[in-house]
Amino acid sequence: MVAGLTTQRRLASKFLGVGEGRVWLDPSKFKEIKEAITSADVENLVKKGFIKKKALVGQSRGRARAVHVKKKHGHRKGVGSRKGEKGSRTNMSWALKVRALRNELVKQRVAGKIDKKEFRDLYSRVKGNAFHSVNHMRNVIETMKKEKA
Repeated sequence: MVAGLTTQRRLASKFLGVGEGRVWLDPSKFKEIKEAITSADVENLVKKGFIKKKALVGQSRGRARAVHVKKKHGHRKGVGSRKGEKGSRTNMSWALKVRALRNELVKQRVAGKIDKKEFRDLYSRVKGNAFHSVNHMRNVIETMKKEKA
């Protein structure tokens, strides 16, 4: 910042609607800028192009994009990059299993192999992770039928 131009910088920032740090003063026109003492004078200098507002400086995403491309290709996934338990990195295996079990339950109910009460009981057991697989649940349903009969 050049000495003696603080007032002009302040007036220009007010006119341009930016902070004082974003005001650019033309170094070759310092004499004309120094003579401007009213806000009208400063406004006139802005219109002439001796005073401008600097562009916003953002945070570059170039490095982030490069890392993203690497990760898409399966890189940067070593032991040092991992957070959480081993099981937390598996792709929704529990959710897929539960969906399959619930779909099977609906099929069994529609087919008339289980009634509403049994369906509710089995549904809550599915939620409680009582079955390893669809086949395991089918075996449990069969044993329930045998015990009932």
